[in-house]
Amino acid sequence: MPHPQTANGSPVGPRISVIVPTLNEQACLTATLNALALAPGDELIVVDAGSTDGTPDIARRYTSRFYQGPRGRAQQMNHGAWHARGDVLLFLHADTLLPADGLDAVRSALQQPDTVGGAFRLIIAPATPALRLVAWGTNLRSRVGGLPYGDQALFVPRRIFDELGGYDDVPFMEDIRLVQALRRRGRLIILPQAVATSGRRWQRDGVLFTTVRNIVLMTLYFCGVRPATLKRWYG
Repeated sequence: MPHPQTANGSPVGPRISVIVPTLNEQACLTATLNALALAPGDELIVVDAGSTDGTPDIARRYTSRFYQGPRGRAQQMNHGAWHARGDVLLFLHADTLLPADGLDAVRSALQQPDTVGGAFRLIIAPATPALRLVAWGTNLRSRVGGLPYGDQALFVPRRIFDELGGYDDVPFMEDIRLVQALRRRGRLIILPQAVATSGRRWQRDGVLFTTVRNIVLMTLYFCGVRPATLKRWYG
C-alpha cells in the first residue's frame, strides 16, 4: 500500500526516525529491518554498542545512519535521537517487528489532541498458549494501566523527547521512566496494530520464571529500588 505523499514526495504528516539499539543481534536484525516500511522523509538509525558478530554488516545494508554508541540501551537510544532528523522518534528493539502500516498509524495517532506518545499492542512469537497469555497480560496492563514497555515500540514527538531530556541514564527500567514522564505531560495511546517481539527470553529462562521475575522487579522498582540494583538481579 503506497504511503500518502505531498507533491514534493514527502510524507503527509510528521517524518519518523526509527531508532534501533543493537548488541550482537545478527540472528534477528535482518527480519526486523526487512519489516520496516519507511515513507519518503522517514529514516532508520541503528546505534550499536560494540557487536562482535555480523550485526554492523547487516545494519549497513539497510541504512547509512549507522553509529557506534556507548553501551547501554538508554545511552544508545539517546545517541540515536541526537542524530535524528525526524519530527517523531520511534524506538524499536532489534528483535521486534513493526506491522506494515505501523508508521502511518503513528502519524495518525499523534494528530489526536493531547497525545504525547504511545506504543503498540504486543504479540510474542512464537504464539504458544503460554506466550499468548503473557501477551494478553501485557496488553491489559498497557491499555488499562497506561504502562507499555520498550518492546512495544515506544514513540514520542521529538520536541517532547528533548524537553524531557531524553531517556534517563540508567541501566534498567529506562522505558518505564520515559513512560512515567510522558504520562505527566499528556495522553499515551496504545495502537490497535501489534508489534511482534521475540519470545527468546521466555523460551530461554522459562515462561513462568521470566514472568514472575518481571513482575517482582517491576514491583520493587515502584517500591523505590534503584535501577542499577534491579539490573544486577535481572542478570
